[in-house]
Amino acid sequence: MVLKWSRTLVNIYRVQNNLRFSCRSISRVSSVELPKVVDSMGKSYADISEGHGLEQLVNLNKMFRSKAVSLALPPGSPHRINEPNYKGIRLFILRLMLFYSKQSMSIRAANVIYRRVVSQVDNPMVYDVFRLEKTFRTTFSMLVVHMWLCLRRLKVEGKEGVELGQYVYEIYNHDLEIRVSKAGVNLLLSKWMRELEKIFYGNIVAYDTAMLPEAKPDALHNTIWKNVFSSDGSPTYDAAALPAVLAFSRYVRRECTCLSLTDKESMFSGNFMFTAIYNPNTPR
Repeated sequence: MVLKWSRTLVNIYRVQNNLRFSCRSISRVSSVELPKVVDSMGKSYADISEGHGLEQLVNLNKMFRSKAVSLALPPGSPHRINEPNYKGIRLFILRLMLFYSKQSMSIRAANVIYRRVVSQVDNPMVYDVFRLEKTFRTTFSMLVVHMWLCLRRLKVEGKEGVELGQYVYEIYNHDLEIRVSKAGVNLLLSKWMRELEKIFYGNIVAYDTAMLPEAKPDALHNTIWKNVFSSDGSPTYDAAALPAVLAFSRYVRRECTCLSLTDKESMFSGNFMFTAIYNPNTPR
């Protein structure tokens, strides 16, 4: 699966070059040197020479070691998106037009859920904090991780959640096609989409397996390294990238727990937001 991912990205970049698009090489994690701190798995970080990274480490440790909480948005939050409350003749006409049918309401909810995913994935601070170059590959990897987090939570609600998750996936697939086109792949687009679909499902299975109770303690670390941080799918860690991999693993585990604490109504309406990630050196 990882090898297919590498081949797909190589071909995407070749097409970009042929079409004279400005291309950057597949992302490699830049060096991360962190102060000596032992994480939950008992592994220690390397020393750091830059205060910028130190401040980020403090932020990451505080954020991802804190008690998990529900990600539901409070009633008065400006980020909430609620169903329109139409009345009178407008309500009557909209009902005739099936605006309030189960399918229509599910599609609107799925759009909101996917907007939450994109809001997190397209946040430049995510890549800055985890020391990832923002490329098509890393963006796709982040999309897969956050889609998996949402689909995993929706699946808990049974058939209704699975059906809503399918709508979310269809919206994601349409958005991904647009992103691939913007990356410069306009020829044989359906071929690349099929390859990315295989990678998506392969990664979903890998993340699910890594979260099983019987999984090895470092299973999630290894999966995240291969699917997000490694540029060639190598199972061998880049020592400089290890702190970022461990931090992102803690982030993923914490978001899983936070989503499990998020109520069904908030999940089904899309009125939740992933934990905010920010660079403490950048004014908020």
